[in-house]
Amino acid sequence: MSIGWVIVLAIIVVIAAFLILTYNRLVTLRQRVNEAFSDIDVQLKRRHDLIPNLIETVKGYAAHERGVFDEVTRARAGAVAAGSQGPQERAQAENVLTGALRSLFAVAEAYPQLQAVQEFKDLSENLRDTEDKIQFSRRFYNGQVRDYNTALQTFPTVALAGMFGFKASEYFEVEEPADREVPKVSFTPTT
Repeated sequence: MSIGWVIVLAIIVVIAAFLILTYNRLVTLRQRVNEAFSDIDVQLKRRHDLIPNLIETVKGYAAHERGVFDEVTRARAGAVAAGSQGPQERAQAENVLTGALRSLFAVAEAYPQLQAVQEFKDLSENLRDTEDKIQFSRRFYNGQVRDYNTALQTFPTVALAGMFGFKASEYFEVEEPADREVPKVSFTPTT
């Protein structure tokens, strides 16, 4: 075998190794994005499961606040229905739910005796903990999306990503500045 054929064969092996390593790296990054989105999904489900109990607890003390309960119930149903959609649609539905929860906690603040009920305290604490986990999961997901999208857009991967069918992922973003705030949960009676 001549030296020319050895060089050609070595170049082919190097290119094949590069293609395999690049493809595997992109698959790994895409799987990390999918896993991170799944983590958000778990926390959002937990949040959705807590809300009906919280509504029932508050209902007993504030029966005349029917509009707020209906709003939270509709927002929760919309958020659950958005579960099969992409990150942007889910984020919008969750933002509506966050706004409705703010209204619910505003109603709860008007009833100091409700804030003394252990079940309300426990549910509120669980919801606050879940909100913190959702926030962490969103940051983790967005970090994974950043890494994946950066890998897709850097040279020479950018030339290969399209050929292999890799597409950029969406960030899980909050659109309204007011929706960037965590719902306020306060146990101090208003005076």
